[in-house]
Amino acid sequence: MKAYRQSAILDLVSQQDVHSQDALRRLLAALGITATQATISRDIKELGLVKRAADGAYQAGQDMSRSQLATGDRARRAVVDCLRRAERVQQLVVLKTDPGYAQSLALAVDQAGWPEVVGTVAGDDTILVVTRNERNAISLQRRVEQWAKA
Repeated sequence: MKAYRQSAILDLVSQQDVHSQDALRRLLAALGITATQATISRDIKELGLVKRAADGAYQAGQDMSRSQLATGDRARRAVVDCLRRAERVQQLVVLKTDPGYAQSLALAVDQAGWPEVVGTVAGDDTILVVTRNERNAISLQRRVEQWAKA
């Protein structure tokens, strides 16, 4: 439950401005996640969230940003090494690889933590990437195609 709750917290603060622990508690409750103020406080510390100077909303701290950059670099390398073709169907993106490479590319995409990606399903040479909407799918397809061509 802790990993699920912390993942939800990261999603919430990346998608909207959350200015207080109480606001975060209410947003979690709306998702069906019950948490005390003390639990939320520990989660904020463990996740390395900090308040932005400009408006006081929570955001990922510097360490989290570096970690996300590193996983983004891994995803880019995996795309360059493995991707053969990308095709979009509405809010889905199908990524084709050589046989045996789909799992490693899907893992890199999952670990990159891109907010537009809901999840991946990988076979031997095909990955189905589910995005939040069609616009996100278009953006993702363009990104991976540009990386693969570089």
